[in-house]
Amino acid sequence: MCGRFVVSDTTADLLPELMGELAARTEHVDEDTGEVHPGLAPSWNVAPTDPVYAVRQRHGERELPQISWGFVPSWAKDFQKQRPKPINARIETVATSGMFKRAFATNRCIVPAQGYYEWVVREDGKEPHFVHEPGGALAMAGVVSAWPDPTKPEGDPDKWRLSLAIITRDAHVAPGEVHDRMPAFLTPDGYDDWLGGDLHSDDLLALLDHESLTVAAGLAQYEVSRSVNSVRNDGPQLIAPVA
Repeated sequence: MCGRFVVSDTTADLLPELMGELAARTEHVDEDTGEVHPGLAPSWNVAPTDPVYAVRQRHGERELPQISWGFVPSWAKDFQKQRPKPINARIETVATSGMFKRAFATNRCIVPAQGYYEWVVREDGKEPHFVHEPGGALAMAGVVSAWPDPTKPEGDPDKWRLSLAIITRDAHVAPGEVHDRMPAFLTPDGYDDWLGGDLHSDDLLALLDHESLTVAAGLAQYEVSRSVNSVRNDGPQLIAPVA
């Protein structure tokens, strides 16, 4: 599965084919100083319900909204109270599940990440590991839902509340050393087809299967501090290897 991940201050630079000029047109506010900075807001402990950056395509153009992590289907009665809010969608069922099939067919996205965390259960507790591409970054496939807020009038820019789930599959190579599932990854060759192509669902699934294995072959993992276990902790020290 994928339940926590990292977006650092260099993630966008490491995915130029995906991000293009999107990151340069994005700003974030430093929570400590209140200053506005260009680029993505870094977080070394992105958790479910957080707003996450996701690249999607609308009207032939890529955009980079922040989207709530935890999928709320368009037919849900209440965005906040909806349960479950799945953070992951299984590749085996994403194209046919009543929860995800519409989003898979029409509203796909890519979530940029420096890497992600998985846990190994030990006798003395949960031991986090950081899974990453050395010297690079990851493009994780996702699906997006747009929920119509009944309190907002038509035409209101806040009418549609977005949420997403990250697609997962059986794990291989380094990711498989720490968990039996991993995100479905994409390479630059697959970005266009995934975001805006007209491929049949079977072809999209085949694309994800092939590209995920290609990316996984280049991944590595190592143990990191158990400070990761608390979502209140953040900072680049979280991805430092345990000596």
